[in-house]
Amino acid sequence: MKKVFYILILFTSILSCKTTTVASAVKNTTNKTENLNTRPKLVVGIVVDQMRYDYLTRFYNKFGEKGFKRLVREGFSCKNTHFNYVPTYTAPGHTSIYTGATPINHGIIGNNWYDKETGEYIYCTDDSSVKTVGSSSKAGQMSPKNEMTTTITDQLRLDSNFAGKVIGISLKDRASILPAGHLANAAYWFDGNDQGRFISSTFYINELPKWVAAFNDSRKVDAYLKTWNTLYDINTYTESIKDNNIYEKPFKGLQTPTFPYDLKELAKENEGYSLLKSTPFGNTLTKDFAKLAIANEQLGADTITDFLAISFSATDYVGHRFGVDSKEVEDTYIRLDKDIADLLTYLDKQVGKGNYTLFLTADHGGVRVPAYLESKKIPAGYVNQKKLKKAIKKIAYKKYGVDSLIANISNYQVFLNPKALKAAHLSKKKVSNYLQGEIAQLPHVYQCITGEKLHSTSFTEGIIHKIQMGHHPKRSGDVVIILDPAYISGYGRQGSTHGSGFGYDTHVPLLFFGKHISHGKTFSKVEIPDIAPTIAAILDIEAPSGCSGNPIVEVLK
Repeated sequence: MKKVFYILILFTSILSCKTTTVASAVKNTTNKTENLNTRPKLVVGIVVDQMRYDYLTRFYNKFGEKGFKRLVREGFSCKNTHFNYVPTYTAPGHTSIYTGATPINHGIIGNNWYDKETGEYIYCTDDSSVKTVGSSSKAGQMSPKNEMTTTITDQLRLDSNFAGKVIGISLKDRASILPAGHLANAAYWFDGNDQGRFISSTFYINELPKWVAAFNDSRKVDAYLKTWNTLYDINTYTESIKDNNIYEKPFKGLQTPTFPYDLKELAKENEGYSLLKSTPFGNTLTKDFAKLAIANEQLGADTITDFLAISFSATDYVGHRFGVDSKEVEDTYIRLDKDIADLLTYLDKQVGKGNYTLFLTADHGGVRVPAYLESKKIPAGYVNQKKLKKAIKKIAYKKYGVDSLIANISNYQVFLNPKALKAAHLSKKKVSNYLQGEIAQLPHVYQCITGEKLHSTSFTEGIIHKIQMGHHPKRSGDVVIILDPAYISGYGRQGSTHGSGFGYDTHVPLLFFGKHISHGKTFSKVEIPDIAPTIAAILDIEAPSGCSGNPIVEVLK
């Protein structure tokens, strides 16, 4: 009888334990389901190439109510957002936004860089092991293989066990591929010249989806090659300098950089369909293609979060050609505002207002044309690139008497030749230190520091800290040079450029909008690597593998 009693007690305990375990499992499943249901159906990341922060404020009164103003009015604005590294180029910018890291970790140190091992130049997304999908050119031989960490888009794919879709779209290959990451369903970019098609790479897909092929075959792209005139009366563009000036670079075939532009005619001498990249209609093309992707890929159609990474690249081409203060730049942003308004309206209808989360930022800013600043008696100017390289090589030869001591000078970095150092029994550290001291004395050199110091000393602020955050120990040079503010090298006296660690290049807009986003603004310092962990917090997923940023708490509801 006693034995039966103990058996009953044991059976009851087991039953109780099982019931508790099942209840716990149900509770955990419920919590997981509840968590999934609170996530946005779609995350949209928008990067506007070369958008200075002051474009948002300077052109604000020209914007409509449903574009930039809506993002500011209904979303959250981080008004003091900066890149925290040098160099501020397109590829590192997009990579830093999506990895939550800086080049010291993610390895994308430029659009191109010198390879110490091969002695050749590497383009950030070049990959000869893959093939173009969608055209007969080699423009699709690209992949994110040089990106050394995961992206927030990769993390979403991993967390959803590859159920959540990720699509990257841009006119530029690097601006599509690097945000989309290693695990994306697809990345699309524009093959211009005589093609005029959106293409991809066998890294992602083996053939274009039917909707992409149909868009390409329809030749709707021809409709974007039209006359570009100012959207409003040019006399109302009072935020810009006069239309005809010496600080802008005319298109081939024109004597002056002035409106209107007959794009269909100009395309004959300006690389065919590639001309669209230097006009606001390149942004409209990107937006229209993105809308097709949302519809045909069913992005945001279920409870599993998808991610659409869009980069508007035409703003960069227009800025480079015409400069920060041009009427062309002003008109491009007025038209971009309308494109963003159209995209938001479409998202409201297709995905549902309140069902998606969106952020908008830029990959870098841009300097005002130094020649224009000079004309206004502001310190600015140009450093002759050939003369600078010649002067550095002369310094090295005069001291050490070795012709081949310097292997390469590019991207404001000096690469020493390890074989020449060894043959001459010279210490790389000593040679680097000597060059640093001498180069620092050259005209219009603001700062100079060695790679060895960048990786043996911790710098916590100032321009040297930014250089440190952008210097990869294996890929970057032995000596890094920073020119004076508003001084540029290797660029003509027409148009704008970027790349420095000064405010005009580092200060960019950052707007959050939609589900789980607070309404308001902050003037607190925010850094670009903070974007990815903020999105990770919203999605409640792991941040990217090299992430060094922190969630922006004020943004989150």
